[in-house]
Amino acid sequence: MSQQPITDVAAYMKALGAKARLASRQLAAANTRVKNDALHAIADDLDDRRSALMAENTRDMEAGAAKGLDSALLDRLELTTARIDSMIEGLRQIATLSDPIGEIFDMKYMPTGIQVGRMRVPLGVVGIIYESRPNVTADAAALCLKSGNATVLRGGSEAFYSNQAIAASIHRGLEKVGLPVDAVQVLETTDRSAVDSMITMPESIDVIIPRGGKGLIERISAGARVPVIKHLDGICHLYIDGDADPAKAFNVTINSKTQRYGTCNTLETLLVAEAVAEIALPPLADALWETGVELRGCAKTQTLLGERCVAATDEDWDTEYLAPILSIKVVAGLNEAIEHINTHSSQHTDTIITENYTQSRRFLREVDSSSVMVNASTRFADGFEYGLGAEIGISTDKFHARGPVGLEGLTSVKFIVLGDGHVRT
Repeated sequence: MSQQPITDVAAYMKALGAKARLASRQLAAANTRVKNDALHAIADDLDDRRSALMAENTRDMEAGAAKGLDSALLDRLELTTARIDSMIEGLRQIATLSDPIGEIFDMKYMPTGIQVGRMRVPLGVVGIIYESRPNVTADAAALCLKSGNATVLRGGSEAFYSNQAIAASIHRGLEKVGLPVDAVQVLETTDRSAVDSMITMPESIDVIIPRGGKGLIERISAGARVPVIKHLDGICHLYIDGDADPAKAFNVTINSKTQRYGTCNTLETLLVAEAVAEIALPPLADALWETGVELRGCAKTQTLLGERCVAATDEDWDTEYLAPILSIKVVAGLNEAIEHINTHSSQHTDTIITENYTQSRRFLREVDSSSVMVNASTRFADGFEYGLGAEIGISTDKFHARGPVGLEGLTSVKFIVLGDGHVRT
C-alpha cells in the first residue's frame, strides 16, 4: 500500500466531502441489524488480515524511529497482537450496544389534540482529527457507524500506512453488507492543508472532534467554521474535606493519581482541608513517594512534608502533568476548595471525599465540571465506566455534549408531531 499523490488538496477535500454527505443520508436510513452486521464484518476482516495490518504498522514504526519519534509516541503508534485483539473486540462490543437512532421520547398530548415528541437522529457527517494511535481509526469509525453518521477521519501522518490498512478493512466490511463505502473515509494525504479544509467545510461536515494534544485542539478550535466538540486539558482535582473518612481519602487519592499517569482523568491537584491536613498528608506523601510521584506543594504543605515536597509555582495549579507529579494545596475549607477548582480546573473531573451530606451536595452543585464526584476516584471518568459502552472522547465543552461522548453524544434530536387532520385555529 502506498500513498496516492494528491496534487490539488482543495479539490480532493471538496469531492470527499460531497461523497460523505451523500453517504450520510444513506447511512441514516440503515437499520440496526445492517449496521451491526457491518461492524462484525469489519472485525472479521481485521482478524483475517492481521499479518498485512502488522506489516503496514511496521512501516510506520520504522519511519517513526528514523524520524526520531520518542519512545512514548512509538509505543502509542505500535499495533501489537493484543492491541489488534482489543480493536476487534471493541468493534464487536459496539455492535451489542443499544442503537439510539429512531428513539422517540417525551411524547405528550397538547390541548389541541396533537402529539408532540422528539426523535433521536444522527448528526450527519462527523470529522475526526487525531494523532498517533491507529486503533482510533477503527474505534471512531465504529461509533459513528452505529450512531448513523458518516465520518471523515484524519489520523496522524506517523500512522499513515496503519490507518490506510484499517480503512481498507472498514471498506470491505461496509461493502459486504451493502452500505456505502464512503460512509467512512480516511484521508489519503498527509498534507496539513487537508485539515484546514476539513474544519472550514460546513456544507459537508456537521461537527469536528479533535483528539490529541493541546496545540492541535487549540489550532482546530481557532480556525474552525464547523462546530467543534473539544477536550482540552484534564486538570483534575480531589478535595479531602474536614469530614472525610481517612481510609477513603487515602485509597481514592492513591488510585486517582497512580492507577495510570498519562490519562486525562488522572488526578493532578490535591486539595486538603486545613483541619485534617496534619493527619491526612504525611501517610499520603509516604505512599506517593514510594511509587515515585514528585510532590509540589504550597507553603503549608511544605511545612508538613519537609524535603519530600518542593515549592509549587503559580503555573503548577494550571498544569496537566500526565506524569508522576502531583501539586498539593492546603485550603481553609470547602469554600476555598470550590473557588480554587472553579479558577484552575479544566472542567474535566473533580471529586470530594467527605462523609458530610451537606458538603457533598454543595460540591456537586457548585463545581462547574463535566464530571463531579463524591467519594470516588477521578479515574472513573470514562465512557465504559459510565455504562456508555464506548466513547469517542471526553468533552469539556457545555454544548453540544459534555463529559464522555458515546453513541448518544453523536446524535441530535428533532421534534415530531402526530395529528389526525388537525388544523390550527
